[in-house]
Amino acid sequence: MILHKINNRPMEDQNRENKYLRARERVTQLKKFYSNLTSYVLVIALLAGINYWSNEWRYMWFLWAALGWGIGIAFHAFHVFGFDPLFGRDWEERKIQEFMDEDEKDGNRWV
Repeated sequence: MILHKINNRPMEDQNRENKYLRARERVTQLKKFYSNLTSYVLVIALLAGINYWSNEWRYMWFLWAALGWGIGIAFHAFHVFGFDPLFGRDWEERKIQEFMDEDEKDGNRWV
């Protein structure tokens, strides 16, 4: 067990709590994404049915809604599943580590 204590708690307990909070946030993000995806499928299917019922595919206007919302779903998926080439999770972790290293080197600069 690590002997360092912050707020009278062993570091090991804090690390476990931090891991739990990150995992919980990840589950929340996934839940929101799958809820959004489910709504998309149901609403677009409903719109497609209305489109067919109203004009029998002579003009498939529901595709505009599917395209617009689908682009939003794609960006949401990129965010949730970590595909962000500019400011993704790897970039965040590198920057956090960089700031922590600077803080260690310079003393408590951020406090």
